Amino acid sequence: MSLTPAVSSAAFWLADMRAALIQLSSSDDPVANLPVTRDFIARAAAEGAELVLTPEVTNCVSMSRARLVEVLRHEAEDGTLAALRDDAACMGIWVLIGSLALRSDDPDGRFANRSFLISPDGSIAERYDKIHMFDAVVTESETYRESDGYRPGNRAVVADTPLGRIGMTICYDMRFPALYRVLAHAGAQVVTIPSAFSPVTGAAHWETLLRARAIENGTYVLAPAQCGQHPALTGKSRRTHGHSLAVDPWGEILADGGQSPGLTMVELDFGEVDASRRRIPSLAHDRDFEVPG
Repeated sequence: MSLTPAVSSAAFWLADMRAALIQLSSSDDPVANLPVTRDFIARAAAEGAELVLTPEVTNCVSMSRARLVEVLRHEAEDGTLAALRDDAACMGIWVLIGSLALRSDDPDGRFANRSFLISPDGSIAERYDKIHMFDAVVTESETYRESDGYRPGNRAVVADTPLGRIGMTICYDMRFPALYRVLAHAGAQVVTIPSAFSPVTGAAHWETLLRARAIENGTYVLAPAQCGQHPALTGKSRRTHGHSLAVDPWGEILADGGQSPGLTMVELDFGEVDASRRRIPSLAHDRDFEVPG
């Protein structure tokens, strides 16, 4: 396998995790979106969440490249990242920023779609750039060319934290099972799949794919999502599927965030990861084989 996950280290694990999935309907105005996100994080912390997760492109949902050029910043200058790092430190919690749309140093001007795991001291524990770009003609009126605006990453990531080992992915990645196999073999007990999913493919595939990734690898899946009609000051407004999901290692749905912005709390017991992998030890049964042709 060509992807070797980077693994960051911590000293100890806890047996359980209380997590909160935040569902948003972000606009194309990062400044306006930030207070909404921060309010949900504060509510999650007040309800005892140890890990709070936000969806893909938390800071800005936009179909307009001109708008993205106008409002996006490099990582070091991004206001959403700075504020959520402060919140994690003030509240003493882990925050998985599902992803931020950011300027990059790519020669052709493409942006980065980057997920951040923030530790309780406010430092960045890990970064993950979305590997698989969503280039698809879903319907005659719904076409995406993510690779035109965003450059793909090339590094799989597992973060080793006091809460457990967390594999980081983003949205369209979920259609590539080999990535999740790599993360599972690297010890991931939970994988995060923050998303801004199409309503059409969401209705058809969202739940099935998330449950499959959990079942195949015996991991929890936490998938915070964007939802609804996204306000746009510039260009075409976008809709997303919603239904933030938490799935256990046996494929059972623990929680569904519905179709409106909100907060979903869920309890994780990593003993269930071990139990499911004992019952179906497929991770020990992978074999090399010859391919056709």
